[in-house]
Amino acid sequence: MSDHPLRTLEAVVLVAIGGFAGSNLRYFVARVLPGAGGTLLVNVAGSFALGFLLYEALYSNIVTERARLVLTTGFLSSLTTYSTFALQTALLDSPIWMLANVLVTYALGFSGVLAGRVLARRVDGGSR
Repeated sequence: MSDHPLRTLEAVVLVAIGGFAGSNLRYFVARVLPGAGGTLLVNVAGSFALGFLLYEALYSNIVTERARLVLTTGFLSSLTTYSTFALQTALLDSPIWMLANVLVTYALGFSGVLAGRVLARRVDGGSR
């Protein structure tokens, strides 16, 4: 995007729209699946989606820059949550559960990014 003030304003509005949608979905998931399970779900799903969008930009670049801005910086940044993950981990009953939550969250998060990359390659036709 250019440095023109209207382009900057457009980007801010797009991020805000994405953020509004992502934070509301995050709230809905927390109501349906409260606690560490809901946080794990949104963080893993967000990792998958972010992995797909970033690798899709490298492989096929079908998603527009504006859509990517709305989805990554706006929607996914509001959907996923590190602070809630950290707090919920600290509040778990034992150090074993704390460690397990950290390991599972990071393992599934990285797996989600890699699965997103696989999907992005398939969208591109697997040429890379």
